[in-house]
Amino acid sequence: MATTILIADDERSLRRLVSVGLAVGDYRILEARDGEEAWRVLQAERPAVALLDVQMPVRTGLELTEAIRRDDDLAGTRVVLLSAKAQPADVAAGLAAGADRYLTKPFSLAELLAVVRNELAMTAPGMGAVPLGGEA
Repeated sequence: MATTILIADDERSLRRLVSVGLAVGDYRILEARDGEEAWRVLQAERPAVALLDVQMPVRTGLELTEAIRRDDDLAGTRVVLLSAKAQPADVAAGLAAGADRYLTKPFSLAELLAVVRNELAMTAPGMGAVPLGGEA
């Protein structure tokens, strides 16, 4: 069965790029255009990994991350924040909100795939992190 990954970003082109990049794996890709749609998908589908844009309309990626961390049903969801905001304070705020990773835009598809594989390895019982660029 395919592993579910949510991509939530208000930029359609970025959602498409990430979807295409993740098509190399056995993943079921779900998309959301804003934070409210992302929250509905998160609750209904409980994805293994949520790739959340920090600056989305309605609910930001930071707000969603905090909501995920407060929801026992989503406790196993790994959160990767995606943002053009790359200052140390921005990264610290994302991690403080509960994100597992903070990836700055622009990023390469290879880097994103490595991050997703690493986060998925963290969801498997008894598994540890996979080195970036390593196989899951």
